[in-house]
Amino acid sequence: MIKTFIIAAVSADGFIAKDENHPAYWTSKEDKARFIEITKRAGAVVMGSTTYQTLKRPLADRLNIVYSRKSTFEGAETTQAEPKQLLKDLEARGYNEVAICGGSYIYTLFLKAHCVDKIYLTVEPKLFGVGINIFNETVNFDLKLISSEATESGSVLLEYDVNYHGGKLAE
Repeated sequence: MIKTFIIAAVSADGFIAKDENHPAYWTSKEDKARFIEITKRAGAVVMGSTTYQTLKRPLADRLNIVYSRKSTFEGAETTQAEPKQLLKDLEARGYNEVAICGGSYIYTLFLKAHCVDKIYLTVEPKLFGVGINIFNETVNFDLKLISSEATESGSVLLEYDVNYHGGKLAE
C-alpha cells in the first residue's frame, strides 16, 4: 500500500507563506535538508500550481506532479485526478511513497480524502503576522506525535501520524 505524507514548514504563528508569491525558500537549512532527504526517498512530489511556480526549477531526482486545470509546466506532469486515483496510478507505476508539498488547497484536498498517513512539520522561529494557513478549510483530525527535534537554528522538526477516527476528533 502506498504511503503518503504532507511535508510543510510554518512560521511560529502558523503560516506556510506570507502570500502566494512568497518563495518556498524561506526556511532554515535544517528544514531544507530534511525536505530534500524525505522527498527524494519518496521519489514523487505533488503540489499545486502556485507552489510549483514559487520554485526556481523542478525538484531534481523526483517525479514532480502539479495540480492544474489549464497550464503545463516544464519538468512536471500535470493532473486533475482525485487524490485516491492519483495515488493508485502512482502505485501502479512503482512508487511506494508520495510527498504532498503544498499549498494549502492541496494539503486540504489530500487530508480530507483520508490520503495522508503522516505529517512532517517544521515550525520556524519567524513571525509573519498574516499569511497563508496550512489548510484552506476546517479540518478536524487527531495527530499522534512520533518525534520532535529542536535544531541549532531554533526550528522544531515534528513528525506526526494521522489518526482519522472516522473524520472526527477523538473524544
